[in-house]
Amino acid sequence: RDARPSHATSHSRPVSMDYILAAADRVFFTPHVYPATWPEDDIVRQALSLFAIVNIGGALIYLIPATLSYLLLFDHNLKNHKLFLPDQVRKEITCALSGVPGMAVPTVALFVLEVRGYSKLYDDIDGNGGWTFLALSFVTFMLFTDCLIYWVHRYLHHPWFYAPLHKLHHKWKVHTPFASHAFHPIDGFLQSLPYHLYPFLFPLHKGLYLALFIMVNLWSTSIHDQFFSVPHCLRPLINGCAHHTDHHLFFNVNHGEYFTLWDRIGGTYQEPSAFTGNNVHDPSNMREMAKGK
Repeated sequence: RDARPSHATSHSRPVSMDYILAAADRVFFTPHVYPATWPEDDIVRQALSLFAIVNIGGALIYLIPATLSYLLLFDHNLKNHKLFLPDQVRKEITCALSGVPGMAVPTVALFVLEVRGYSKLYDDIDGNGGWTFLALSFVTFMLFTDCLIYWVHRYLHHPWFYAPLHKLHHKWKVHTPFASHAFHPIDGFLQSLPYHLYPFLFPLHKGLYLALFIMVNLWSTSIHDQFFSVPHCLRPLINGCAHHTDHHLFFNVNHGEYFTLWDRIGGTYQEPSAFTGNNVHDPSNMREMAKGK
């Protein structure tokens, strides 16, 4: 595979993150930031530009959906819950935004490799299996990342990793949508790594990759919004907010991302208390919830 920079000239076709990088160069970085003598395909310039893009874009893709979810879906009565921390919303937002630069560093390293053509991302749909393969790659991406995130997440609950990395995210027992990205930076990157790993192992259309990247961030918000909206017929299959709420409260159950498959295989599946008549938001269940670590 030709590993030359994918937007080294104006005639090159962009690859994945290069969609955004090429647009940012054209509109902002080239005319307003960098000297004209600094070529757009220079690896240091690409890394600096991507670091700025990931920090700004990461903050926006977190704040906009989380704010809308908080205003429109979140039950604000939960702020009176015994386990809801004082000033919790501000703390969730501060935790999430302060972690973005730390997560951006290793993420940018992977994006630089993608931009410079080292991944299996492609442009031409017809020349790469057509729409059938595009649809299939959506399915395989979901299954691949769901499996790996389950195991990454489960091992983050191992005593060696939990206290230094993952415990911060479990600080939010009765979470709001703003807890969706409130991680230790290393924890956040490790749980996002399967998304970045997939296009280095399997062909994936660059437009679909960007769409999936946005979708998984929206999904993360949705499983923290306390809005239990999964249709009844899909509850045995989909790891929705009710499942993830119990994970925050009961610690060692429901580690999955999208589906319940790996929790069932791994023996960590628990029917959400909200579906069994023992809603975790019911004050009568506070004693059990308070046992969470």
